[in-house]
Amino acid sequence: MARGKLRIYLGAAPGVGKTYAMLSEAHRRVERGTDCVVAFVEHHGRPRTEVMLHGLEQVPRKQLEYRDATFGEMDVDAVLRRAPAVALVDELAHTNIPGSRNAKRWQDVEELLAAGIDVISTVNIQHLESLGDVVESITGVRQRETVPDEVVRRADQIELVDMSPQALRRRMAHGNIYQPDKVDAALSNYFRPGNLTALRELALLWVADRVDEYLNEYRSEHRVSKIWGSRERIVVGLTGGPEGRTLIRRAARLAEKGAGGEVLAVYIARSDGLTSASPKELAVQRTLVEDLGGTFHHVVGDDIPAALLDFARGVNATQIVLGSSRRKAWQYVFGPGVGATVARESGPDLDVHIVTHEEVAKGRGLPVARGARLGRARIVWGWGIGLVGPAVLAVLLNTVDLGLANDMLLFLAVTVAAALLGGLLPALASAAFGSLLLNYFYTPPLHRLTIADPKNIVAIAIFFGVGMSVASVVDLAARRTHQAARLRAESEILSFLAGNVLRGETSLEELLERVRETFGMESAALLERAGDVEPWTTAGRAGFGPPLERPEDADVDMPVGDHIALALTGRVLPAEDRRVLAAFAAQAAVALDRRRLQEEADQARALAEGNRIRTALLAAVSHDLRTPLAGIKAAVSSLRSDDVAWSEEDRAELLEGIEEGADRLDHLVGNLLDMSRLQTGTVTPLIREIDVDEVVPMALGGVPEDSVELDVPESLPMAAVDPGLLERSVANLVENAVKYSPRGCRVLVSASAIADRVEVRVVDRGPGVPDEAKDRIFEPFQRYGDAPRGAGVGLGLAVARGFAEAMGGTLNAEDTPGGGLTMVLSLRAAESRPESLPAGEDIAESERQTLC
Repeated sequence: MARGKLRIYLGAAPGVGKTYAMLSEAHRRVERGTDCVVAFVEHHGRPRTEVMLHGLEQVPRKQLEYRDATFGEMDVDAVLRRAPAVALVDELAHTNIPGSRNAKRWQDVEELLAAGIDVISTVNIQHLESLGDVVESITGVRQRETVPDEVVRRADQIELVDMSPQALRRRMAHGNIYQPDKVDAALSNYFRPGNLTALRELALLWVADRVDEYLNEYRSEHRVSKIWGSRERIVVGLTGGPEGRTLIRRAARLAEKGAGGEVLAVYIARSDGLTSASPKELAVQRTLVEDLGGTFHHVVGDDIPAALLDFARGVNATQIVLGSSRRKAWQYVFGPGVGATVARESGPDLDVHIVTHEEVAKGRGLPVARGARLGRARIVWGWGIGLVGPAVLAVLLNTVDLGLANDMLLFLAVTVAAALLGGLLPALASAAFGSLLLNYFYTPPLHRLTIADPKNIVAIAIFFGVGMSVASVVDLAARRTHQAARLRAESEILSFLAGNVLRGETSLEELLERVRETFGMESAALLERAGDVEPWTTAGRAGFGPPLERPEDADVDMPVGDHIALALTGRVLPAEDRRVLAAFAAQAAVALDRRRLQEEADQARALAEGNRIRTALLAAVSHDLRTPLAGIKAAVSSLRSDDVAWSEEDRAELLEGIEEGADRLDHLVGNLLDMSRLQTGTVTPLIREIDVDEVVPMALGGVPEDSVELDVPESLPMAAVDPGLLERSVANLVENAVKYSPRGCRVLVSASAIADRVEVRVVDRGPGVPDEAKDRIFEPFQRYGDAPRGAGVGLGLAVARGFAEAMGGTLNAEDTPGGGLTMVLSLRAAESRPESLPAGEDIAESERQTLC
């Protein structure tokens, strides 16, 4: 049976109209005679969406019991028995109730597709698995109900349902998305304009990348090599010279002018070992292009223009940005240069920009590993002049008689030219061939390979010797130049490594990536083992390719001591490169040791912080606890004294003082012990599902009854917290708020549900706290303003935040509108399903409150 087709409506946020668009498509298909049913659609109480369900056949839901409540889920078996042509399945990322056929709804959809049923579904961008961390960093909400990206990518059609943030907020304000009591909280939290704009950008970029994948697949299947300018992609060719920064910035400006412009910087290194660019300069340029939103690529290829054009066509680029040549005028004798060659061979669909810069015509000046030798072009020219030159010269000299001495000088000039261009072998060939021609055409007896005059033998021998000498000198100079350039390249790399050692800048992974790029390898890994017979483990890795189980499996391995080795895959390196590789290996071992020392330093720092806290605790005990102890002792001594006859009122007052001192002492000691537990990491919360309205009132026992106003609705979702830690946190927050509130102003303690969080807010009308001090007030032993020492040891807020974080929550301070301070305690909502709600669009959980 043919597999069904999947169509997905993708939105940036709840309320953009995905379900409405899906139902509209269903009505269109029904009007065309398609057998279409509603397998599962959640209208979330939105009237306009609910109306769209009228006229569509709905498959009854399967009722499941879970935690003393009944829930309706999609009945997969019923849909399979009905076997429609098209099934509508809402909220693809939804987690099914335990006892369902599958754990996730997307797995239900896979069964329908396998049965040949076309499926139309919906999903929000925040529910894609790969974007979970990004969405959390934007919104502060972790989406625990996710769908694998591959499930969505395999969809036959993805349609973006888009809406501007302003329009979506208007819909929210008009009550078209959530119930009125949830609107204000949603608009001030998840549905802030910045959040919605960032989510919209994520959705647009994700869909654009998917469209780009479709385009690349089509081009590959149809073998389309011609560039399609559907999207501006600008390739920047880098040489590693200082002009690269200018080229990158120019390419970024070009990309800004085109819709969806993308910058790809590429450095092409030769395959003969060390690259020809300064690693430090390449690192700077990599950082620059990434800061400008582009990507950096490293390609190995001996033919620079061909490799650059292949890369550009492979990524479907539309433009190439190159710098004007740094070669001097006389160097153009050896060829037109990379820029001219790329421009000539780019074709009509690939524009080439040649950008001027300050390094034009100043010479390359880079440490070149191979370019300093006699290149291929020079060798070809040397052989051409060495073999063809003497023949042409012989033809010309046959037309004019210049004498044997002049003829020999001219042949010697040709040999010297061959030596200067091609080195030793072309010069030897030219000298030998020239000697034969001199003997045959110009030395008596003519046209015979014999010499009658002994003087001519000496002349020809001198001619051959001079040619060989010049060729040897040129070849030696080329080799020395190559060695000098190579040593210069090595010295730059070693200097860069030494600087990193001193500054401690490069991490192990970054260093391995630099090794891979420097030597043009596929992957680089640092392997280690605990002993001679222990198995090897990977301490760090860069590049692609299968992981290595031992250094011997790599193409190149460089041992560092007995139990560490640097392993490279891709090709076998020449022996001359192993000296620099050994320096990289030693630096990698240093980076590994530095990372472990840093971990040990962090642990030591934590221990030192614990010691500091314990020292401060002792100081607090010795100073701040004396007041309540002294008060208790004085009251007890007075009561026990036989010298004074205390009245009942006096005795009651003294007993009240003892009780207040004991309560105060209990509170201080409790905070001290709690902070000690937090600093030593011994707080182990017992997380369970509770109703916030049951715990919060218990936290108000330590404050006067008329000082707090409580607003905690019973309809709140249950929270996943430790009841004891939550009570202590709220108690500390309330006591702190009451302490700083003016007389006659009550502290407001309210709670609400936002996304998958439950927020408890403690609002006071006190003096408030400036922004720069909002984080500092949560540090231990901090008192704000002129609070007296007897007011406490300054641990209440520190303990409250520590307990909140131990439960997986957060505690932050905000300004109270109109003056004062608001403490916002954000807690995780209870997981009423295997994974926490909300599912699909249910960010406010308005329709699932019955779970609590």
